[in-house]
Amino acid sequence: MAKENKTFVKEITPQSEDFSRWYLDVIQKADLMDYSPVRGCIVFKPDAYEMWEACQRELDKEFKRTGHRNAYFPLFIPESFFQKEKEHVEGFNPELPWVTEAGGDKLEERLAIRPTSETMIGHMYAQWIQSYRDLPLLLNQWANVVRWEKRTLPFLRTSEFLWQEGHTAHASEEEARQETMQMLDIYTKFVEEFLAIPVIRGQKTPSEKFAGAVDTYSIEAMMKDGKALQAGTSHFLGQNFAKGFDIQYLDKDNQLKYVYTTSWGISTRLLGALIMVHGDDRGLVLPPKVAPTQVVIIPIGPQKARAAVVEAADSLFTQLRDAGIRVRMDARDDVSPGWKFNEYEMRGIPVRLEIGPRDLENRQVVLVRRDTGEKTFVPLDELNTALPKLLDNIQVNMFETAKKFREEHSYVANTLDELVGYINDQRGFVLAGWCGSAECEKAVKDACSATSRNIPFETPAEPAHCVSCQQPAKHAVWFAKSY
Repeated sequence: MAKENKTFVKEITPQSEDFSRWYLDVIQKADLMDYSPVRGCIVFKPDAYEMWEACQRELDKEFKRTGHRNAYFPLFIPESFFQKEKEHVEGFNPELPWVTEAGGDKLEERLAIRPTSETMIGHMYAQWIQSYRDLPLLLNQWANVVRWEKRTLPFLRTSEFLWQEGHTAHASEEEARQETMQMLDIYTKFVEEFLAIPVIRGQKTPSEKFAGAVDTYSIEAMMKDGKALQAGTSHFLGQNFAKGFDIQYLDKDNQLKYVYTTSWGISTRLLGALIMVHGDDRGLVLPPKVAPTQVVIIPIGPQKARAAVVEAADSLFTQLRDAGIRVRMDARDDVSPGWKFNEYEMRGIPVRLEIGPRDLENRQVVLVRRDTGEKTFVPLDELNTALPKLLDNIQVNMFETAKKFREEHSYVANTLDELVGYINDQRGFVLAGWCGSAECEKAVKDACSATSRNIPFETPAEPAHCVSCQQPAKHAVWFAKSY
């Protein structure tokens, strides 16, 4: 069995050797995706898509609980719509794919394939909103978008990806800002409690905010190579799109006013975050709440006792399935138990349940945790109680492990040289003072390719001086290389 272990794991490049190669090895060996014939596009295989479905279900409950409703808007957007908000079109123009003819005829106006829907939704909101009675308008859509990326990486940055985008319209700035922060809170809770990924909440600097937004807020997560990944954003758009698309309403005093709008979204890049935050040299490590399969049952033992063991495993499968646990059983007899152990460890299944002839005699099963490798013996009559507790414990432990890793790879820099040293030699997040000038922010990027992630709401320290110019700092900012 040890020989099989070694041979199987050899197929995955160690993280310490080449993290990018490790990532590509894992997503293919774990059967999460395949490359499509179109550059930059991938096929989501069932395990990956089921993880996305789990994310959808969990977030959709929160969206509806807070009064949002789902709708769907067209994939094609007229070119003229992008001219109505100058900053927006400048931000997205390099990534826009265009449709110029259809049915053999050249189109009178080019159509962009949706990179995001602010313009289309702004156009529709202008028709739907007439009075204060129509506000607030709280809509969300689950959709695909296209951004023609020059450099792609499966799940993290692809030419087409899946996401949700919320778009709301409000009568007052205060209400719109409350909405912006409410959605950031929802994202934070979801990513931390459902995906077991700790995040840093904060506001983007002007150079990093969404094109067309007044203010952008983000949650930032640290991957195991020390790089940052933007896990979700919420934008206060002010009246920029309202004025561009003439979204006005009559207030209670019969005065015509522009609405205030917001937009917010997460995408399938969260699947990449899951892999990079929790994975190890044996493959995936999935939090139980999002894992397509939470428990895999593997009958073991000699052939002569196999019938009785498989019958008992079948009974356990039905018992756990009926208890609401996502379970599968592997009773194949043409591969060894050791091979199966490696396969399901590589796929990240949170718990492996082993049962053999001796376990039947002792009225017990063996539970093996994917996150720690710890084995426990559980009496059969306690399984329905013990297993959910174990899954909850794994979920919490994975979050705490990821949080500890982030804390151990977070630094405070007082000078540009210190910041560059941490970024290049230690890898991770670096908190530094910033005077507020775009030039000093750019100086950091030029020195080490790190970008500002956000101005955090909570900081472990308050640097007194700008890391670049040494003038008094207006903000503490997290810097990191990013995906």
